[in-house]
Amino acid sequence: MAAIQPLNKTSFGNAEHTGNVLSEQEALSFLNEWVENERLRLHMKQVAAVMKSWAIEKENLPEEEAHKWWLAGLLHDADWEKFPAGHCRVVIEELERRNIDPTIIRCIASHGPRYFGVEPESVMDKMIYVFDELSGFIHAAALIRPNGYEGMDVKSIQKKLKTPSFAAQVSRDDINDAIRRISTPLEEIIAFIINKQKSVH
Repeated sequence: MAAIQPLNKTSFGNAEHTGNVLSEQEALSFLNEWVENERLRLHMKQVAAVMKSWAIEKENLPEEEAHKWWLAGLLHDADWEKFPAGHCRVVIEELERRNIDPTIIRCIASHGPRYFGVEPESVMDKMIYVFDELSGFIHAAALIRPNGYEGMDVKSIQKKLKTPSFAAQVSRDDINDAIRRISTPLEEIIAFIINKQKSVH
């Protein structure tokens, strides 16, 4: 597989398109058209749910702003399956073509700074970086438990994070870097993710 290439830019979309969003149905149609792998779709839906919940509960944002967080989470990996070498670039170009709000596009561009070369700036940018890897890691832990998310506790996840052989493809360096950029402790983030994504299917 070809290596992911940096985006080589830090400005995305057009400020004139601020407020332009996909509806929920349009976004889900986008997801289904671009992503065939059900596990990847689930990951994107889980990140979207956690992002929206955080926006509403922790940032006290209105529904219309929280919808932008949801969209960024839902579409952040939309090009990963079909265009792995162009990951992030391809979906960004598509969203720019559709004149989508630039804050959504920049958030998507921020979800892997060491790969895409875009530093998270806004709270939304930072939180997608925080949630992306941890969401996938926690779901991997749920998959090997007899009762899934039921009874899952924070300490068990922290222990697995210290076990390099478990979900080895998940970058602990990225998780630690993301957590360093916010003021919320790792254990609180883990608890929030467990609570919010366990019911997403």
